[in-house]
Amino acid sequence: MNIAGRSNPKLCIAVVESDPLRLEGLRALLGSEFDLVLISASPSEVAVQMHFDAVLIRDRVGQSLFDTISDVKMMRPDLPIVVIGPNKDEESILSAIITGAKGYVFDGAPPSEFAQAIRVVSQGSVWAARRVLSMFVELAITQPKRMRPGVKVGITDREKQVLQMLVSGLSNKEIGATLGIVARTVKSHLAKLMGKIGVHNRIELSVHAVARSLVILPTNRLSSASSTIKS
Repeated sequence: MNIAGRSNPKLCIAVVESDPLRLEGLRALLGSEFDLVLISASPSEVAVQMHFDAVLIRDRVGQSLFDTISDVKMMRPDLPIVVIGPNKDEESILSAIITGAKGYVFDGAPPSEFAQAIRVVSQGSVWAARRVLSMFVELAITQPKRMRPGVKVGITDREKQVLQMLVSGLSNKEIGATLGIVARTVKSHLAKLMGKIGVHNRIELSVHAVARSLVILPTNRLSSASSTIKS
């Protein structure tokens, strides 16, 4: 509830977290940040309670981050989302941003980084490591130009299914389990897609898929490469 006119306006943050111990851990972690108020909420509660300024979502094994983000974005498209994740690799962070998150914070980060990320996204900017945002901007700009001139990419229905799940952040094993195929077959589909499109890895393939609208997902528009980017 960012109320104008107060000397110390509060930011009301919805925390989509089913584990009460983790919720209390977050509250303890940010206890000294007096401008942040954390409230436990389900995606449906986020939709009907209009006073939230941002949403915190934890990326957990066995849970579809894409589905959770999509549920929130469908009901509250303008509400910024910060993902708390267990990974520091570029692919995981890019996947979260491509899916619709405004920020990604490693769950082992210091309290000051959590607080800063929340404040930054609530002001309309994007929060992630500089190297990741630089990579996203570079790939988003160059990918459409890297396709061979005059070549129309023919993607099969199964390849499109695999591509959609890749951009959603699923691993080869998770994609295979969903489609009823083995991980090796998923890897083969991805290799064929990379060859058709002319990219070299999963990150480039994901960014190209969004940039060329090969999959339908909410995206963030980034204007320049820095650790915080105004969207």
